Amino acid sequence: MTATDSRKTVLIVDDSPSLRQVVHIALVSAGYDVIEAADGREGLARLDGRRIHLIISDVNMPNMDGIAFVRAVKQLADYRFTPIIMLTSEAQEDKKIEGQMAGAKAWVVKPFQPEQMLKAVAKLILP
Repeated sequence: MTATDSRKTVLIVDDSPSLRQVVHIALVSAGYDVIEAADGREGLARLDGRRIHLIISDVNMPNMDGIAFVRAVKQLADYRFTPIIMLTSEAQEDKKIEGQMAGAKAWVVKPFQPEQMLKAVAKLILP
């Protein structure tokens, strides 16, 4: 197994290009491969059979919001067990519960420290 084979791939789904960039830089500098999508619909299109070890998704996005996206991911056999972190400005408890019920494993509220997000990623990422 070469070093590149052992790299983990993370999908970032967020409608903010600047936020995707911040998360992208943090993940790449921590040794992860990154795929990006601008909304839930595009995120689903990125789930094309390749191995994704973790998904980070916003809640509020156009076309398909994060909760609907999580529900859709959990319907896909290849990705049913892929951990999902919600990275969002939503801090309300009912939103968190809705996210957990949909299948999200963690909830990181913006603004966030990249280290805080990387800790959640390291804890949840699939081997």
